[in-house]
Amino acid sequence: MDIIYQVLKVVGSLGLFLYGMTLLSESLQKVAGDKMRSILASMTSNSFKRVLTGLFITAIIQSSSATTVMVVSFVNAGLLSLAQSVGV
Repeated sequence: MDIIYQVLKVVGSLGLFLYGMTLLSESLQKVAGDKMRSILASMTSNSFKRVLTGLFITAIIQSSSATTVMVVSFVNAGLLSLAQSVGV
């Protein structure tokens, strides 16, 4: 019985996390305008900046999963190219 409870807690927590990340990525896609595109373009102009940007964002958010979800949503929205997203 205890194992079932633990599994349900993990699945529920993961579901809430993924739902929150989906809301975050959708909101960022709606908010992203020309200013956001230019900021992302300047932050990912070369490989060194891409890696530093990834480290900085991950350190601020303190979640590499959230950073990955945001980067994937930026690529889906056309804010970043696939090449730009690899370094982040």
